[in-house]
Amino acid sequence: MRKRFEKYETWFTLSLIVVYVAANAYCVQTFGDVSFAGLLVNTLLSVGLLALLLALKRTAYYGLTRAQNLKECAYFLPLLLIVSVNLWNGIHLDGPASNVLLHVGTMLNVGFIEEIIFRGFLFKMMAKNNVKSAVVVSALTFGMGHIINLLNGAELIPTLLQIGYATAIGYLFVVIFLKSQSLVPCILTHSLMNALSIFHADAPVSPYVSAAFLMIVPLLYAFAINRRCKKPR
Repeated sequence: MRKRFEKYETWFTLSLIVVYVAANAYCVQTFGDVSFAGLLVNTLLSVGLLALLLALKRTAYYGLTRAQNLKECAYFLPLLLIVSVNLWNGIHLDGPASNVLLHVGTMLNVGFIEEIIFRGFLFKMMAKNNVKSAVVVSALTFGMGHIINLLNGAELIPTLLQIGYATAIGYLFVVIFLKSQSLVPCILTHSLMNALSIFHADAPVSPYVSAAFLMIVPLLYAFAINRRCKKPR
């Protein structure tokens, strides 16, 4: 199974991205931003991906392992700054508690799925030939993937800002994976950031300020990690 997977790894990765994006776009357009269908689809994808990694005996290869270079990465504490952004304006809840549970459950799955796809499969596949190109493509693909939100009814300017900071965060995450050999910090940060978005309150902090923060902090942190950490053997 492993040899067959490696033979068709490129097609599998690209197909997985298409299926993931299409499935979530359909759920949002048909059932709304928060729905049981979205939770079910993403839970099934998460379980399927985890089962595949176990079957391939490649959990560590794709980042589900203990992180290295903890001290040089400042124990990943700067990631807390990124997670905190959705709470800057306080906590606001609009809707029933069931929506919160559906949103949080869906977003926890989304964080896991996207990290495995973009930092796991896509990066690892491309890094076999050129690591630098793999880093760039992984970050850009992750950022540009958020353009699908326009099709789901999002406004243009917020979406462009999201693409910008998602690219910066995507770059940070792939650097963390490269230097620590672990996707666990990335999965936790990604999942928590998405999950906390339902508590986000508008104003007084400008979205431009938070977007700039989410571009600058990840890039500075990635630069620091690149300078301080050597890639584990």
